[in-house]
Amino acid sequence: MKKIDVLDKGYVRLVDVMGTDLSPVNAARVSYAKESKEFTEKDEKLLKFLAREGHTSPFRHAFMQFEVYAPLMVARQWWKYVVGSDHTMDSWNESSRRYITEEPEFYVPQADEWRSTPDNSKQGSGEPISIVHGTGFTDYLMASIEEAERAYKIALDAGICAEQARLFLPAYGMYVRWYWSTSLQGVCHFLSQRLEHDAQKEIQDYAKAVLELAKEQFPISLENLLK
Repeated sequence: MKKIDVLDKGYVRLVDVMGTDLSPVNAARVSYAKESKEFTEKDEKLLKFLAREGHTSPFRHAFMQFEVYAPLMVARQWWKYVVGSDHTMDSWNESSRRYITEEPEFYVPQADEWRSTPDNSKQGSGEPISIVHGTGFTDYLMASIEEAERAYKIALDAGICAEQARLFLPAYGMYVRWYWSTSLQGVCHFLSQRLEHDAQKEIQDYAKAVLELAKEQFPISLENLLK
């Protein structure tokens, strides 16, 4: 299925889908032992009613499975939507450097992508810094990564196990890969918060990719659940 590139090396790929906009409608109608075979104007009115009135359980009967490749700092923010998420039906499986020793990749902001500390908040970011200063930080980060990768490879070559050798790798910028399977409601819960202007820009970029992929499968549900 479709894949959308994000940041410098990342992506979101839609792996599998179960259901359509008709799925939550039929889940709601089962209370009256009724079922629609084709999506009609009447079904759209019911779907809009469910979304508007906060009747979210029918939206848990449609699912999407995504493969995500993102820096660890994005993955750990995303993970919050799996922990304690019984109401949204999420599942998460992530690659582990206990078992794999593939070439590590890291997110490196370009010179014009470094952001300043905000003036009126303890978190988030403010305006971009100058490209002159940004160039220096990009070079400094790349040098730090190269040194860490050298130490990692030395440890592996010396026979250190992968689960300990990974301690030499910088964590937050390192790319990790995972499968995220979630209900339609779970997708919308994630998007409603991570598309907001005060969300970290990097995870906003991933949320925009998820939105584009999900809207192609559930256009009417997404339009109404995200109002």
